[in-house]
Amino acid sequence: MTTTNPSLPRLVIAGAHSGVGKTTLTAGLIAAWRRRGLAVQPFKVGPDYIDPSYHTLAAERACRNLDTWMLPPVAVQASFARGSRGADLAIIEGVMGLYDGFSYDDEAGSTAHVARLLDAPVALVLNIRSLARSAAALAQGYTAFDSRLRFAGFILNYAGSPPHGEGVARAIAAATGLPCFGWLPRDDRLSIPERHLGLIPTAEPGRWEAFIGAAADHVTRYLDLDALLAAARSSAQSFEAPEPTRVAPSGCRIAVARDEAFSFYYEDNLDLLREAGAEIVCFSPLRDSQLPTGCRGLYIGGGFPEVYAARLAENVSLRKELRAAIASGLPTYAECGGLMYLTQSISDLAGQAYPMVGVLPGRSVMAGCLTLGYREVITERATLLAPAGTLLRGHEFHYSDWIERPDDAPAAYRLYDRDAAGRREGYAAGNLLASYIHLHWGAALELAARFVAVCREGAPDAV
Repeated sequence: MTTTNPSLPRLVIAGAHSGVGKTTLTAGLIAAWRRRGLAVQPFKVGPDYIDPSYHTLAAERACRNLDTWMLPPVAVQASFARGSRGADLAIIEGVMGLYDGFSYDDEAGSTAHVARLLDAPVALVLNIRSLARSAAALAQGYTAFDSRLRFAGFILNYAGSPPHGEGVARAIAAATGLPCFGWLPRDDRLSIPERHLGLIPTAEPGRWEAFIGAAADHVTRYLDLDALLAAARSSAQSFEAPEPTRVAPSGCRIAVARDEAFSFYYEDNLDLLREAGAEIVCFSPLRDSQLPTGCRGLYIGGGFPEVYAARLAENVSLRKELRAAIASGLPTYAECGGLMYLTQSISDLAGQAYPMVGVLPGRSVMAGCLTLGYREVITERATLLAPAGTLLRGHEFHYSDWIERPDDAPAAYRLYDRDAAGRREGYAAGNLLASYIHLHWGAALELAARFVAVCREGAPDAV
């Protein structure tokens, strides 16, 4: 067994609720500490792909997701240990409010649960816009709610003026006995553009480096970075995780679609594929005219194919090659946006339809509402990930619907969870598995191993 650095500093940046500015603050802190020469490993609590893209850019290290509903506690700790190797500091951005998770009744899936599992001190971000001394009552309530958490102190965001920020900080310190690490004024330059699924990921064109730099300047000016670092260094617990057992690559190349249209991947999933013996080769459905040579498997993650539908449609040569390769048995796993890409067509936000790969029946169209939530599913049949009857946990996150799907199309899963029990979901036939369900393979290491085995043994001649 190997142990992470027992003195590895770590800090949770949590929020009293959504919208307090956690993502901007976290990205700014990462970039500010990198300017000091520290190797910072970012993490994000919960099933999120977009916020981590900001932290990956700021850290120049891939952000990892920590989710205590989809993954058992030991897998969360293993992911933290694996991702933190070689880092000087780990920064963990929370999800929603500190105590918000899967249920109203327990802590599963919450930032608080992750903080306790990692024995990480918590810096709680409060939006003090329109608050004065009442912010102290709010802070006191959060610290008293769960005495098992280690609160380091508070960060105050959206202060209206220096007297406002300083006055609220004094009130909170008096009520809780904990420090405020600083207050930040409102700054419209630090707003992140959004669309229907939330923030725009940094895989897409934008002035992201300038944004990260401005965020770093902002936190450096207004926060006590030395005090925050000292709080992070108060972490006491270390975690043991086995060194990855890597299978020597044996010609098993898996092509991963990765560009502006397809950027939703859990980094742990790719690591687990590598540990199972795969060689990951990325390609762009927007720009590449053919698949990487010698690939024996295909992984198409989620993203925003509806935004790039016209350009995806224009890449006729790749669409034809994908259609032929999948039809000939190339093992293919597609999630959410990947499923949309494999249908007959995608209708964009304006309702314009564009032809896609066409290996799945039916069409993808934008819906009028968001489908969002954790999901428990049972595999309807044996797939390239799991045997029939396997219970898996994942989540849905999409604004599209798959319509005109034949009633007799072979489903991948039956939903087992409280919100949509009994609904058949996805498509599984032969070596193709496509679904709206996003899975974190860290919950069941055999998923990646089975996929690689199918690619190595069950694929046709390499494409």
